[in-house]
Amino acid sequence: RAGGAAMEPERECRVLSIQSHVVRGYVGNKAATFPLQVLGFEVDTVNSVQFSNHTGYAHWKGQVLNSDELHELYEGLKLNKVNQYDYVLTGYTRDTSFLAMVVDIVQELKQQNSNLVYVCDPVMGDKWNGEGSMYVPEDLLPVYRDKVVPVADIITPNQFEAELLTGRKIHTEKEALEVMDMLHAMGPETVVITSSDLQAPLGNDYLIALGSHRKTKADGTKMTQRIRVESPKVDAVFVGTGDLFAAMLLAWTHKHPNNLKVACEKTVSAMQHVLQRTIKSAKAQAGEGNKPNSAQLELRMVQSKKDIENPEIIVKATVL
Repeated sequence: RAGGAAMEPERECRVLSIQSHVVRGYVGNKAATFPLQVLGFEVDTVNSVQFSNHTGYAHWKGQVLNSDELHELYEGLKLNKVNQYDYVLTGYTRDTSFLAMVVDIVQELKQQNSNLVYVCDPVMGDKWNGEGSMYVPEDLLPVYRDKVVPVADIITPNQFEAELLTGRKIHTEKEALEVMDMLHAMGPETVVITSSDLQAPLGNDYLIALGSHRKTKADGTKMTQRIRVESPKVDAVFVGTGDLFAAMLLAWTHKHPNNLKVACEKTVSAMQHVLQRTIKSAKAQAGEGNKPNSAQLELRMVQSKKDIENPEIIVKATVL
């Protein structure tokens, strides 16, 4: 772009984010909305649940939106002819009919705008000590695999979720790249495996994420850019990190459409800044020798505004 072009206001970019809401803390829409707004996006939120706090606390109370209610909200937007979006963002869902309704909405929005990008975090489970387990009902897997992923453009599974979606286990980086190719073949042109138990070249204190962007060039040939990102492990269990990651990845891939390397560096660097600030603050609140609790480990979102807006690159990606 020409030197002066950077000052031109970008065309208004609208995101429909269908995620959880919590009164206190930062998960789901609470983790995604602020970063997207800070980065210049208009965010329209549908709250798939409204809970007092995330379910990692000792207690939680609240309400769940069902698929009919989701449909009703969408109908309201449609009647006012404001159902025009550039992006749809979804994360944790526990209900198959709700997920199927999301797919219907995405398909209809794609008819309205053929350039719409659907960013999907297919949240199903994770690995603990090498053992994978699902924390959503198992009947969600076929819905994600057969309905959701085929209409998605960007997906952010962890290693376990990538394995579930493809039916293939990952033991090496080579196998991970093959699994990402299988995921591309299912639909999405951008795949980021957000965390894995692969051995990091930098050592055991680092976590590996892998990204793959497949684009079709004008002459019809396919080009794939693959990257590896190694980030320092942070010794704590955070909640909302995946939601924050997917939101920032949406923003940075929008700003760097053909450079997954830069988009991932900015996303993962911002992530590190937020987590480092959070763990430092949580430890201070808990006091010497005490383990921080759920409330103390809530992401320091507002305090990290500058890092989210303009992250100093502290994590570099390697092109594979």
